[in-house]
Amino acid sequence: MGRVQGGSGVERLRGVYPILAMPFDAAGRIDEDILRCEVDYLIDAGVDGVGIALASEVPMLTEAERETALGVVVSQARGRVTVVMNTSAAGTDLAVHFSRRAEEIGADAVMVLPPPAGNPASETVDYYAQIAHAVRVPIFIQDVPTAPVTPALAVQIARTTPHSWYLKAETPPTPPRVAEVLGLASDRITVFGGAGGAFFIEELRRGSVGSMPGSTIPEAFVHVWKLAQAGQIDQAEIAFARYAALLRLLAQGNGIGFYLTKEVLRMRGVFTRTSVRRPAVRPEELALGEIRRQVEALGLDRIRADLAIKR
Repeated sequence: MGRVQGGSGVERLRGVYPILAMPFDAAGRIDEDILRCEVDYLIDAGVDGVGIALASEVPMLTEAERETALGVVVSQARGRVTVVMNTSAAGTDLAVHFSRRAEEIGADAVMVLPPPAGNPASETVDYYAQIAHAVRVPIFIQDVPTAPVTPALAVQIARTTPHSWYLKAETPPTPPRVAEVLGLASDRITVFGGAGGAFFIEELRRGSVGSMPGSTIPEAFVHVWKLAQAGQIDQAEIAFARYAALLRLLAQGNGIGFYLTKEVLRMRGVFTRTSVRRPAVRPEELALGEIRRQVEALGLDRIRADLAIKR
């Protein structure tokens, strides 16, 4: 798995941790068979971990569905990679409950958004402290534009409660955010990039130890990660540049990115349907044509016969 021994003797998570897209069947239920195929597809690409989070449409899943999805992913991963589960909730008690259940089901780490905007910093710090007291697994503080966690606040959280703390930096611009957090407390908090992985190279240059991109091009992120770890960051930048247009299209909001991600996975032979939980804006045919042209131009549309056989 994507772990290295830290200076304190504690294993440190690192590497490429794609966030799973959530497959649904014709009845709108989680398609467990396709989800298992997706896990294998990512592991076969060489990723270090997988996550169930916002790009998995977690806010639109029931508690039972969250637990089903996590159980499927944990059982399919079989300890081959780290599994991260988003356990965010509007209330502290509920976030604690989700986090405990995730650990019980087998998650190796949890990822948590801050409580709703408007709460004082002290409540946010206590929110994370209560979760840290409830679980033994590492905690990713998730910093997104709609629920930002400033570098200073992330460091305050990490310093207030001893635990294995990580930050998934997604509020733009992410590169300086990575640098600021690590400049304040690199001994207490480890930083991953996110937001689809668009600034993977820039984040690595500033000290991030990995990224949580989408699940569409895992082999590209793994290749770039390996180049960077070998000290070939300039070559990594050149290799990564060819995927810039694809990542830009996938970054569209309001649910469009969910549809486009699943269309890429369908073209790659991983998904059979592109259903998305609503509310979500369905992309127009022009947008679908744009993403299809990118997939074809990059040679990503080769059917994976091994996954087709499993189905």
